[in-house]
Amino acid sequence: MAQINFGGVLENVVTREEFTLDKSREVLKSETVAVIGYGVQGPGQSLNLKDNGINVIVGQRKGGKSWDKAVADGWVEGVNLFEIEEACRRATIIQYLLSDAGQIASWPVIKPYLTTGKALYFSHGFGITFHEKTGIVPPTDVDVILVAPKGSGTSLRRLFVEGKGLNSSYAIYQDATGKAKDRALALGIGVGSGYLFETDFKKEVYSDLTGERGILMGALAGLFEAQYYVLREKGHSPSEAFNETVEELTQSLMPLVAENGMDWMFANTSVTAQRGALDWKGKFRDAAAPVFKELYESVASGKEAERVIAEGSKSDYRAKLELELKEIRESELWQAGAAVRKLRP
Repeated sequence: MAQINFGGVLENVVTREEFTLDKSREVLKSETVAVIGYGVQGPGQSLNLKDNGINVIVGQRKGGKSWDKAVADGWVEGVNLFEIEEACRRATIIQYLLSDAGQIASWPVIKPYLTTGKALYFSHGFGITFHEKTGIVPPTDVDVILVAPKGSGTSLRRLFVEGKGLNSSYAIYQDATGKAKDRALALGIGVGSGYLFETDFKKEVYSDLTGERGILMGALAGLFEAQYYVLREKGHSPSEAFNETVEELTQSLMPLVAENGMDWMFANTSVTAQRGALDWKGKFRDAAAPVFKELYESVASGKEAERVIAEGSKSDYRAKLELELKEIRESELWQAGAAVRKLRP
């Protein structure tokens, strides 16, 4: 492991130079990896593993959209694409990449195939951490591991094709065989991780649920709405309000922050922008911190998990979700966004 200084805190990380792709192939040479689920993470992880020379198959219900997508991506029925039960039977490592609700529903199907010495792999700590609510309790004689790419499966695949990587966390929940860590790291490199940092299942799900409800999606969407509609109320056009709120951030500033850091961003703007941003940064931090603390406590208490399970299990959830998404999609803010995107060169 390499010891890296993260803001004054030393952390151990695993890089591709230390745990090479050749080593990953060696660790996994006798394994059959079954990717169960072909939704958010399944396509990117399975295709990257296949392109990296790992023996991987896909398990999916035949006849659905995800099965058809797998076929379109080059998976062949009876060769490396199977019904879920058959894929699990053939596998020595089961990558359980269904949605959280899907994992709960399919657990009675998966569990019988977790025979001695196999490994159960997650990319999210939800099912294990909240096992009292999900019912997901693996047998004691299998490895239980996690590799969680810090981004969508689409980004994981895109960066892989570009020769880059998406950073991932990894965790060992249960080491029944003595090789759980090697299996996790080999799969982490195999799916295209830039580097891997250690966590545990609970920390992964707490940070993940906080992040997606917070800065990654919930807070970001809320801030977009707040600024956009203030500008509109003050007489600015939809085009001007959208460009100043969303377009400049996503198309110009965030790529630069990703490349160089926030200090560089501050140093490379006008004095007017620089001074104002520095003066107002603390106000936004102090206003948002109590909300983030409330959010984290809601995650840690299990309230967020309870809501996800309760809502996700309702038969009309998808229909209600579409209504919520339609409201966002048809709002002036995102209708303006659609128009702006069409005008990009």
